[in-house]
Amino acid sequence: MKIAFIGLGNMGAPMATNLVKAGFEVHVFDLVAEALKALEAEGATPGSSALEVARDADVVVSMLPAGRHVRSLYLGTDDNPGLFSRLNSKPLIIDASTISPDDARVVGGAAAEHGLRYLDAPVSGGIAGAHAGTLTFIVGGAAEDFVTAQPVLDVMGKNIFHAGPVGSGQVAKICNNMLLGILMSGTAEALALGVRNGMDPTVLSEIMKQSSGGNWALNVYNPWPGVMDGSAASRDYQGGFLTDLMAKDLGLAWELALGSGAAVPMGSQARNLFVQHSAQGNGKLDFSSIQWLYRAGMES
Repeated sequence: MKIAFIGLGNMGAPMATNLVKAGFEVHVFDLVAEALKALEAEGATPGSSALEVARDADVVVSMLPAGRHVRSLYLGTDDNPGLFSRLNSKPLIIDASTISPDDARVVGGAAAEHGLRYLDAPVSGGIAGAHAGTLTFIVGGAAEDFVTAQPVLDVMGKNIFHAGPVGSGQVAKICNNMLLGILMSGTAEALALGVRNGMDPTVLSEIMKQSSGGNWALNVYNPWPGVMDGSAASRDYQGGFLTDLMAKDLGLAWELALGSGAAVPMGSQARNLFVQHSAQGNGKLDFSSIQWLYRAGMES
């Protein structure tokens, strides 16, 4: 099976590498030359354009930053035709980017018009999960296309869910990340309150983990530096899931709420906090660095 993989960022590169290690014929493209060289060293075949790698592919996987990039890739722009209008073969399209459900539905509709199969398949699990091949894939699309995609997704992920028709993967991912943003902000707030009042953050974390306040952010991704070995907080918040990306996803949740008339007061507050944190120069730090908002005035 020939797989074209487009987008070799922090998530895409290890995902593509896992496909190579599983024995697939993987052709890759990215705008960053160093990313192409790194994947070539892993055994992938680099291409000079998205069209070159996608030509005659059985499956095309894309992992891009935002909806505008996905639309540009597949639908094209005024001066650059998209892949859908230029492909001679009929590959299965798997877009693993996190974009708005409306963008996914537009791209999915265009794919159908060109006789192509399309899945929106955003992921959860972060960079560590991408490297380990343990990502969660949340897939929207036709059930038969989901079945076809599973051998590919199984190499990159551990938990593979079919959420419903095209766009459903994005809805579920947005809901999940809104909750994650709320949990991380609340966990950081609680830890800072305890430390300001004399608690050791490690002791407090253990108490809350074993109590009703336990949650993923506290149990797996503790935001206080030095409490959890291997966490982004213990690496000066380097790597991981960027603050800017969390702010983007919370913005998608806000847009989804506006469109459906849903009340998301906690999600809105979490978005404001992460946007504020990003505006203070922390956009490229891991999102758990939101802890610094609550540590203002405290000794580091």
